[in-house]
Amino acid sequence: MSEPLLRIEDLWVRYQTERATNYAVNGVSLSLDKGENLGLVGETGAGKTTVALSILRLLPQKTGIVDRGSIWFDGQELLSLSQSDMRAIRGNKISMIFQDPMTSLNPVLTVGEQIAEVIMLHSSKTQKHEVQQRVDEILQMVGIPAARKQEYPHQFSGGMKQRVVIAIAIACNPMLLIADEPTTALDVTIQAQVLEMMDALKRTLQTSMLLITHDLGIVAQMCDKVAIMYSGEIVEYGRVEDVFEATERHPYTQGLFGSIPSLTGNVRRLNPIGGQMTDPANLPAGCKFHPRCPKCMERCKTEEPAVVDRTGHRIKCHLYT
Repeated sequence: MSEPLLRIEDLWVRYQTERATNYAVNGVSLSLDKGENLGLVGETGAGKTTVALSILRLLPQKTGIVDRGSIWFDGQELLSLSQSDMRAIRGNKISMIFQDPMTSLNPVLTVGEQIAEVIMLHSSKTQKHEVQQRVDEILQMVGIPAARKQEYPHQFSGGMKQRVVIAIAIACNPMLLIADEPTTALDVTIQAQVLEMMDALKRTLQTSMLLITHDLGIVAQMCDKVAIMYSGEIVEYGRVEDVFEATERHPYTQGLFGSIPSLTGNVRRLNPIGGQMTDPANLPAGCKFHPRCPKCMERCKTEEPAVVDRTGHRIKCHLYT
């Protein structure tokens, strides 16, 4: 088998402040092949964005600390690269779409200037007319008329701003696109349009995607694999069809599915997961999910569960050991 495009092995990340140590990512391992989509799912505070920032080496310099682990991308170990080497990769081979387009764009530069800046930094196209031609092409790819490149971000709607952010991210045809909840700030209709556009662009450009989301429906629509994250750990991982159609799931994954409204069932209330996400500064012993787990056993409170691998569908739970 060929080497995965992205491979994360045993990644541990903490945020160190004067008040507390927050253990954000605790032994995460996952891989992503070329042309593949991986959905990273979990509640707010699960550590999803920290994983993305670790890949790009954008953790806060003084507080974000990688204790151990490795991140391999296209044959290179990213954590050992110099800052100048990482700058050559960011925006070029790996791009990120942040969740709030309102704060991702520079308000004093036209959208054309912001797209052109990325191209000039990473591309050999130094001629002004070539850069402008590429800007026009990219805007048209995301459904924005090229004539609007002279306009400023405040002249665009929320959905159009997100299209501009995506245009900046794909300007150099990246091998990996990290999308951090790219439709959170948008209404449902615009969400569907943006997701459809992203899926079409991925197929056109042959780009791999790490999609961070809360929405299992988006994962079903967009992704090949899914990783369920809780308290900095991957508690379930596998191909989308294996996880979604499984008769045996991690109790947290089961809780996420139970929180989804049913179109066919006659129920008066949803069945949410009880309790709150554990405090990353005070993680419980044993299984991190045991304080909220309806199937908690005594051993769950003291013993770290092993990962059970069933032909690629991995579950970290005592129920299946």
